[in-house]
Amino acid sequence: MSFWSALFGRNAPGETAKVSDPVEYKGYEIRAAPYKNDGGQYQTAGVIAREIDGVRKEHRFIRADAYAGYEDAVNFTVSKARQIVDLQGDRMFG
Repeated sequence: MSFWSALFGRNAPGETAKVSDPVEYKGYEIRAAPYKNDGGQYQTAGVIAREIDGVRKEHRFIRADAYAGYEDAVNFTVSKARQIVDLQGDRMFG
């Protein structure tokens, strides 16, 4: 199942997308959206958003890391998103 399908709710029958509550970090909004991969683990995935000049910009990302538990995946996804913000800042939207 792809990240985009998981994020937008086109999951397997009976399964719903789980997007975390937003986390604010340095003016960016982070939403973790780990999804179950083919191995049954939660894949690291999320969205980093920010309003720039009145326009909402979003950067979607997915990483190879996977976790057995949803909460572990959310925690790592938020940590990874913070790292992306620190390293790339607004360049991630370019």
